[in-house]
Amino acid sequence: MKFGLLLPHFGAHTDLDFMLRGSELAEEVGFDSVWVRDHLLFEPHGEFEASDRDFLEPLTVLSAVGAVTERMILGTATLIPYRHPIITAFTLASMSRMFGDRIIAGWGAGTFDHEFDAVGMGGIFRPELVEENARISELVFNEDDVAYEGPHYQFDSVNVYPKPTGKIPFWYGGATPASARRAAEYADGWIPGRITLKTIEKRVAQMRDLVAENGRPMPTVGVVPPTTIAATEEEAWAGTSVEGLLKWANDRGKWWVKPESGKFETAEDIEGSLIAGTPDQVVEQTSKFEEIGVQHLVFDLRLSFDRWHESIKLLGDEVLPALK
Repeated sequence: MKFGLLLPHFGAHTDLDFMLRGSELAEEVGFDSVWVRDHLLFEPHGEFEASDRDFLEPLTVLSAVGAVTERMILGTATLIPYRHPIITAFTLASMSRMFGDRIIAGWGAGTFDHEFDAVGMGGIFRPELVEENARISELVFNEDDVAYEGPHYQFDSVNVYPKPTGKIPFWYGGATPASARRAAEYADGWIPGRITLKTIEKRVAQMRDLVAENGRPMPTVGVVPPTTIAATEEEAWAGTSVEGLLKWANDRGKWWVKPESGKFETAEDIEGSLIAGTPDQVVEQTSKFEEIGVQHLVFDLRLSFDRWHESIKLLGDEVLPALK
């Protein structure tokens, strides 16, 4: 299993030097990747984030990090399709030329209508936009004088240069059955965010069945679980609780696999939706993801970005060696 980190490019701890030094440290202690989110009009998630609306554009952030690192994958989890596909393809191809075969383009349909309303794209069925980005980028990355006719984009004789140095994998993000289906239909990977182990297990089985039917390779399975790690269990859990997680799950986890009662009631019901504890506890919890088919786990440390560097060091020194 490979291991990554979500970068602190949003919220109160958005600071270039802090992020770059942390990325260099992550590469030094053995992380495989760093990842970014995407928003146009950022609305902090109240249960996870303070009210600070700072949000650095994700591909700009990855370019800055790529310039100070040499090996780590630069991934998006996930890009939202409010940019024109040719512009996004041009940017990703440029990044590939600058940083080599280190790019993974994860995509999602987005959550907030107002972000698309603001750029005149309201009312569009957004999964169609994701699929068109996949189709268009594959064409312009590999061909010249590209003509395309789709539901939302049409063009003739388009040439995008530079071409990428190699294939840029296209991953589909989301926890829903539809997201897993779309990943199996045309993506190279699937990467949900906050999700339970039981839900991952069900989605992975769904994708295995679908790729067996359509003859495609099984997508790489990733996940971005919220994570908090500290020397003591008490410090790791400071500011959160099982009760709070259960409330969130019952209010907003409508696509998660539910227990027979139809309601999330115990910590076991939501296992996997948070990794929390001492290094030994984090090793134990993380290993369960690999057991059910996860191949790339991205630690989302936003609950403790104030001690991001310390968390990277703990993970690198005491967790990764036990799991790799």
